[in-house]
Amino acid sequence: MPELPEVEVTRRGIDEPLRGAQVLALRLGKALRWPLGVAPEALVGSRLLPVQRRGKYLWLPVVPGPQGGCGGGLLLHLGMSGSLALQPADTLPGAHDHFDLVTTQGTLRLTDPRRFGAVVWSPSIADEPASRLLAALGPEPFDETLTPATFHAALQRHRAPVKAVLLSGRIVVGAGNIYACEALHEAGIHPATPCERIGPQRAARLLQALRETLARAIALGGSTLRDFRDVHGMSGAFQQHARVYGREGQACPRCGAAVRRIVQGQRATYYCAACQRR
Repeated sequence: MPELPEVEVTRRGIDEPLRGAQVLALRLGKALRWPLGVAPEALVGSRLLPVQRRGKYLWLPVVPGPQGGCGGGLLLHLGMSGSLALQPADTLPGAHDHFDLVTTQGTLRLTDPRRFGAVVWSPSIADEPASRLLAALGPEPFDETLTPATFHAALQRHRAPVKAVLLSGRIVVGAGNIYACEALHEAGIHPATPCERIGPQRAARLLQALRETLARAIALGGSTLRDFRDVHGMSGAFQQHARVYGREGQACPRCGAAVRRIVQGQRATYYCAACQRR
């Protein structure tokens, strides 16, 4: 599933090329997770503003253009297997292409073999349905208001294992399975440690490790385990630099002990028992 780094890589790839573009058409393929919520022709003539990201959602705001259109925006989610690409306007869609936003600066195409992705129109990001879909998201990891103290306080409100709480997105968004494993290893925290047992110093280390892990993943183009490609069709490379994820039985790069694998909440967790303490 595309996580925060993959979505941010996508945002950066489409933002500048589409900024100021005028919508010429909107084409829908097979049904995605939710209906669009507006007649496709209502967007024709609208002009695209800078693309934003909230968690794993992309927000494409639009304003009426000189030739009509509407205001509001499109909230996009890549689901389990989705990816966005910029195509020439005359490129025909394939079997798994289910959304085309045709603009004066190219076609933004959503390819989603499993069709768990979504494109939903909303009058603004603060109105329904966008506000409802984003309401449960925790703070952004790079938000300056997320301090070690507030992060620690949020951890203290949970008794569940720290890996599960990170994956939930309730205390911070963006810690998908790969990145949670890597950040916990970097911080030296066992993934089964109850959140309430993590003190201020370890919480600060974990927040720093999470930020560094996500920043490194973004710089490497995200992770491609199966389907993800950036807007230019390139795979991410972070998985090739992972220190514990997917490395069961291999040597921990810090201490040399064998990396272990357990299952938490039906998700594989990789960690070093020597480096990561409860």
